[in-house]
Amino acid sequence: MSIREGGCLCGAVRFKAEGEPINVRICHYRNCQKAMGSPFFARALFDQRAMTVEGETARYASSEALDRIFCKICGTRLFTWRRKPAVAGVALAAFDDRNAFAPTDHMWVTEKMDWVRSTTACRNIRGRLPEGALLAPTVHEYMVASLQLNWCQDIR
Repeated sequence: MSIREGGCLCGAVRFKAEGEPINVRICHYRNCQKAMGSPFFARALFDQRAMTVEGETARYASSEALDRIFCKICGTRLFTWRRKPAVAGVALAAFDDRNAFAPTDHMWVTEKMDWVRSTTACRNIRGRLPEGALLAPTVHEYMVASLQLNWCQDIR
């Protein structure tokens, strides 16, 4: 089983993620933009049981379902911590090997900033994923979860 490590800017927080991520996506949701201070949040989704975190973190509940986890010292935004299902979205740039994972999807492309252009061969999801699709790694599983997905070909 592979173990990937990472941490914050100042080194006070370190983490390990065991195994492969459930999925790897870029989120354009407005809350993610504001929380990351960036046009999007690029993250790898892991079961929380696969995560080991050392060092002092702080959290902000950005919704009833999701906490944003960051280093108390330098403020590096490291994770989203979802309550149900219990998964962690790990910021791709926080991994020691920042190229360990490549996104396969863009989410919430209807919230994308106008000047952002997709340079990847990712699928594009216009809005909220239906219940059960959060963990789906493939298009087929998305379709099984809901026939109401709103797909687009281009996120210009």
